[in-house]
Amino acid sequence: MRGLSLVLTAAMIGSMVPGAMFGQNAASTAAQKTTNAAKGAKAAATMPTDAEIADAKAKGMVWANENTKVYHKDDAQYGKTKHGKFMTEDDAKAAGYRMAKTSSVGKKKSAAPAATSPQ
Repeated sequence: MRGLSLVLTAAMIGSMVPGAMFGQNAASTAAQKTTNAAKGAKAAATMPTDAEIADAKAKGMVWANENTKVYHKDDAQYGKTKHGKFMTEDDAKAAGYRMAKTSSVGKKKSAAPAATSPQ
């Protein structure tokens, strides 16, 4: 038994000891935070300002949602979806976008006409 020495490789130690002791989890967590921050910055960068929205409306542009392939002309979603861009309506149609359907959500119903009594 003389001459037999105990040699532990890093892989063997890593399998016996949690990765946090070697900084593996910390590095992985830091990389994930960086990725999430970049995604958040990209999403924030795609959202236009109120001035950009007003300028695009004045030019007759539509807001095309790249995820749903729907474009908005003058509704509540105009310039407000996360993954969109301004383009002409003709360009949107040529790219395969369809016009957003009008929704009754948030619209006030008009009062029913008053009933008249027969005379």
